Amino acid sequence: MRRTDKHGAAAGRSIVLAILLAAAFAVVAGADDPKALAQSQNDLDGTRLFRIGTGGAQGTYFPIGTLIARAISERDASCAKGSDCGVPNLLAVAQESNGSVSNVEAISAGVLEAGMVQADVAHWAYTGTGVFAEKQKRADIRAIASLYRESVHLVVSRDSGMEAINDLAGRRISLDEPGSGTLVDARIVLDAYGLEEADLKPVYIKPQYAAEKLTEGALDAFFIVAGFPTESVMALASRNAATLVPIERDVATRIQNMYPFLTPSVIPADTYPGVPATRTLSVYAQLLVSASLSDELAYKITRELWSERTKQLLEKGHPKGREIRLESALHGIPIPLHPGAEKFYRERGLLSSASRS
Repeated sequence: MRRTDKHGAAAGRSIVLAILLAAAFAVVAGADDPKALAQSQNDLDGTRLFRIGTGGAQGTYFPIGTLIARAISERDASCAKGSDCGVPNLLAVAQESNGSVSNVEAISAGVLEAGMVQADVAHWAYTGTGVFAEKQKRADIRAIASLYRESVHLVVSRDSGMEAINDLAGRRISLDEPGSGTLVDARIVLDAYGLEEADLKPVYIKPQYAAEKLTEGALDAFFIVAGFPTESVMALASRNAATLVPIERDVATRIQNMYPFLTPSVIPADTYPGVPATRTLSVYAQLLVSASLSDELAYKITRELWSERTKQLLEKGHPKGREIRLESALHGIPIPLHPGAEKFYRERGLLSSASRS
């Protein structure tokens, strides 16, 4: 039955507004003065636009970011009539991006209000080390929460004959796009095995395009760092077209000794059809914002992120959503919390007991 009440009309207007604002993203990203354009967007209809940088559509960042955007937006269609729902006058939208590195840079530049970022990338950006050693230090980023662990996947064609990482030498391998956290971690793994990019035939494309090329026989393997199960890998495994190559535990431990945010882990058997348990590395995915975000807004966003409604949206919306829990919200955070988020966690009694290492 078609809804004609005020709540339904408001939800409809929100959807239209979201479409119009999403259509403006390409303009905003390429503008000479993105901060000025963002301000004009935020003033539209008295509603503040809150853009969340994610990753490619077939990874985990984009679907999780989309669910978070729904959860914190006012007037989402899932809100019960007459209930307090979302942050007042906020319209959050998930935006595809190249990933962690580009999200940090966009937050700092004012092109995004928030972004999904790997913990290791957040640390390097804040301290001006690692992949940011030759970039501008990004000391103006702040954390809202740790969300879930994501895993390094090395996906190889079933017909490639590759069973170990050293088999990558001389083969056509996608390392993801510049600006992605996957590219950073792929280089770390290769280095741990004594391989350089020059030893491969490297390609730099998003995982969804890499999966297509692997299917076509134009690529032998690709890296993707994402929460499992991830769509691009699931589609390939379901057709018996691909499997995973492990990162041996001794190598993973050696990597952890150098990069503490990368920890040895296992992708369980049959997470992907026909793929056995696979040793790998994992890293926390975190939600970051700018230090310039107001304390009040950061507090409200954090509160809505951990509401019961958000929990239900995440659990129903994506398998990885079930891992996003308040009790692990402060785990592995390598940069300062935003004061607004810190206020929320202090109210909930979490800061004194949760580990942030």
